[in-house]
Amino acid sequence: MNTWMMNAVFALFALLVSTGLFFFVVTRGALVVRGLSPGSQSEKSHVYPIYSNMRLIKLVDFQPIISAILLFQYHRLVSKIVAELKQLDLRNKKLLITSCAFGNVIPQVVKAAVQAGAERVLIADIIHNELVHARSKLGDFAGKVDFIEDNATSMRQSDGVAAANVMFFLLHELPHRLKGQALSEAGRMLAPGGKLFLAEFHRPELWVLRALSWTYFKVFEPLGLALWDTHDPLGCLQDMGGWTCERTTYFFGNFQIITATKQ
Repeated sequence: MNTWMMNAVFALFALLVSTGLFFFVVTRGALVVRGLSPGSQSEKSHVYPIYSNMRLIKLVDFQPIISAILLFQYHRLVSKIVAELKQLDLRNKKLLITSCAFGNVIPQVVKAAVQAGAERVLIADIIHNELVHARSKLGDFAGKVDFIEDNATSMRQSDGVAAANVMFFLLHELPHRLKGQALSEAGRMLAPGGKLFLAEFHRPELWVLRALSWTYFKVFEPLGLALWDTHDPLGCLQDMGGWTCERTTYFFGNFQIITATKQ
């Protein structure tokens, strides 16, 4: 191996290590430090700094980065939700987006809802900066949206307020005791016949991908591994009763979209 190739390999290795260290510091590492601080527990204690600090939000929320984190399946996942939303009759009805997400999912979902006739779109998030950032993406559609600072596990919205609810990669970041609460609240706020669109990680089929995913979760997001078994969202919804559910998986089972209809 010549000097140029050795330097290129070293530079790539250094980039990967520094990137991994950065994401650890602003995700799990920050929570570990926060947990050691006395009196630091609150309803926002589980939220990573990367989702609350505006500078970090703007630094990381870059579409190619977000697509790469989801193994370039982001477009497929969003397109599935958008296609299903366009099939709904949302005239004089409301769409709820429970928790903001990075990338272009929010503008695409809002656009699809408006095209389907939605009277209003409600975007709820526990972090104020996420709502500010989401507003900046919506342009002309912002006039059709209400931005609500609220907790996905104990929402202040009334029963049956929405005809559809989109939850995009939220559950894997919640403590286990809160995962079921978030799903219960999602159901409470849906009108009968309403639909929940839930995108999340899923247990991969290929053992190589499963091993890599397990390592990723152990290092960065250990709360996500429960989605593979004990807190599988499809199983949780079925155990609650009152749902008809369909699951579609992507990229050798690494990701899933659950479409759940409230009975």
